[in-house]
Amino acid sequence: MISASWLQKRRRYWARIDELITRSGRNGVRNLSHSDLQELALLYRQTASDLATIREDASSRDLAHYLNQLLGRAHNLIYMGRKSRPAGIIKFYRETFPQIFHDTLSYTLTAAAIFWAIAAVGAVMAIVNPSFQRYLLGNEMMETIAKKQMWTHSLVTVKPLASSAIMTNNLSVSFTTFALGITAGVGTVWMLALNGLLFGVVSAACWEAGMSQQLFSFVAPHGVVELPAIFIAGGAGLLLAKGLLFPGLLPRRASLVLEGGRAVRLALGIIPMLILAGTVEGFVSPSDVPVAWKYAVAAGMFCLLLLYVKRKPEKREPVVVPVEITEKPQTASESA
Repeated sequence: MISASWLQKRRRYWARIDELITRSGRNGVRNLSHSDLQELALLYRQTASDLATIREDASSRDLAHYLNQLLGRAHNLIYMGRKSRPAGIIKFYRETFPQIFHDTLSYTLTAAAIFWAIAAVGAVMAIVNPSFQRYLLGNEMMETIAKKQMWTHSLVTVKPLASSAIMTNNLSVSFTTFALGITAGVGTVWMLALNGLLFGVVSAACWEAGMSQQLFSFVAPHGVVELPAIFIAGGAGLLLAKGLLFPGLLPRRASLVLEGGRAVRLALGIIPMLILAGTVEGFVSPSDVPVAWKYAVAAGMFCLLLLYVKRKPEKREPVVVPVEITEKPQTASESA
């Protein structure tokens, strides 16, 4: 067990790093002097060492969480001024995004649960009350379904334009779902619920018209990538809401900045997924390719997505450089 005297001595250094981060403000490191930056770097390395020590004490879980957040804020400040390089983009999608995805998986799963739960409710309501279908989908779409025609055939004749429009729409919906997390998550939940409701009602309407095969053979090729991307965007919005509503030991603004940084990384990570989904939706989904081939494309894309997100980059412990402020933590027996 770590002694109270060691914690008391260390807390002033943690308070100092928090002070430097707060002083940096919106202008970042430009608000700090050269000596402040040197001190911040030393404190960062020493706090990483303190965190490693505290993690060995099971009773200090809350304190470990606080220090982890403090280090995250310091890391963002120290490295925010680095110029982006092509290699950095590759590293982001190879290491950073998969790591953030795994660390925040519970938020993505929560977003998916909201979508599918409302989709199920929408499907039941559409079957029980057919007028609800017409109210939500409109007369034109209902008449098209009644004729057993898909409303997507027009995409085939304007593939490049359709693909571009689909990408733009998907990006807009996903980033709106993420950004509305700032409304304490209400907007994010609304977007997930609305899209889930539409999916459920359309599925029920097509099922009653005997068009389930046509619908799902259209949705499957791009949906296996598009829907997970929307769920990740929803998870990012919920993460943003968490930083706003549940700051823990951090000031609310600092918590929002920290969780917002992770949420932004999640949102940026889905851009290639949405571009791929838009391309497939514009060229493959509405085409006359045999249904079996469409499902094969869907299965292949889903397997590739699973292989990508399943790999979890190994976490690298920060390099700890001994500094003058280092103090050996005292155990309970030593302090006695």
